[in-house]
Amino acid sequence: MKGVVLSPDWLPSDWQAGSFAGRVLTPEGPSPILVSQGIAYDMSRVAPTSAQLLDALPGTVAGGIVLGPLDALSLPLLSPIDLQCVKACGVTFALSAVERVIEERAMGDASAAAEIRTRLEARVGGSIRAVSPGSPEAAELKAALIEDGIWSQYLEVAIGPDAEVFTKAQPLSTVGPGHDVGVRSDSSWNNPEPEIVLVVNGTGKLVGVTLGNDVNLRDFEGRSALLLGKGKDNNASCALGPLIRLFDDSFTLDDVRAADVELTIDGPEGYRLEGVSSMDQISRDPLELMRQTLSEHHYPDGFVLFLGTLFAPVQDRDHPGRGFTHKVGDVVTISNARLGRLINRVVLAKDAPAWDFGLSRLMSNLAARGLLRAVAPGDVA
Repeated sequence: MKGVVLSPDWLPSDWQAGSFAGRVLTPEGPSPILVSQGIAYDMSRVAPTSAQLLDALPGTVAGGIVLGPLDALSLPLLSPIDLQCVKACGVTFALSAVERVIEERAMGDASAAAEIRTRLEARVGGSIRAVSPGSPEAAELKAALIEDGIWSQYLEVAIGPDAEVFTKAQPLSTVGPGHDVGVRSDSSWNNPEPEIVLVVNGTGKLVGVTLGNDVNLRDFEGRSALLLGKGKDNNASCALGPLIRLFDDSFTLDDVRAADVELTIDGPEGYRLEGVSSMDQISRDPLELMRQTLSEHHYPDGFVLFLGTLFAPVQDRDHPGRGFTHKVGDVVTISNARLGRLINRVVLAKDAPAWDFGLSRLMSNLAARGLLRAVAPGDVA
């Protein structure tokens, strides 16, 4: 396990006023932190994991060890979560719905995408934007598209009653800001997915949000939706951070609903791509996506939920008609003024640092530090 020391330009514009949670790598091991009025506190003696710390909210920094001003933090920053399950919703924007259908129709072949995109956008793009998922109007549109012979499983989750919810990554496998993100070496059509990520604690309470990159292999998923897991859950394929912005009087869910998420890709050959994902264009409210994810299940250590993205890069990079795909060395910057900047470099998944710090090593580390002790359900460790 390793981290990257926080850069001040990763911080939100109002970092001295907001409330935040995260994780740092101390000489003893990973520790959760709280940030209040611009000061960071090591909370490991109060709650040794991020999951336990978020269960204790709203709380104070009492019992925490002062680390100093956040912008001068010298400890390496890790992904802000640990034990939480990493979930994601897809096809939550009209544009992303069309792009998923394109992948399906092209069977993962990027060279066939341009012609299919023109035809599908003309036929279904406006229709999808005009209906609410699960509504009678959506059902009528579905019937019409089936009759036209252009229905798709992706349109089902775009306008039907049930959202797409999948498991993106394993607990403790996510990487933080400044780390490399990985794409499989056998993928030839892939892209970043800049998203806002809900953070839900073990009691099912929404406590905050962070930024995320749900790295996507378009060729894998395009060949078959059954390859979704293989295309999503790979070494270093999920980035989160820099910190969790906790909800308080200065930042609420309405700020999330109105947020713009900006993306910049800077390629090693001088290529540059910019895009924006506007949350006010999402087809289902974040609370509805959270409700559908909770379903009839319980996540005792909490979960995070990627909300999907409006961004789907279609600009040609090297060859006409083939659109965008990553190159090794791309630097991906995902940003929002109130959430900060998540910056990662793209490498092949096989060349990214191996994920070798799992649950067993975390428990051994916490035990060696004297941080494990029996707790009653609902109590802070």
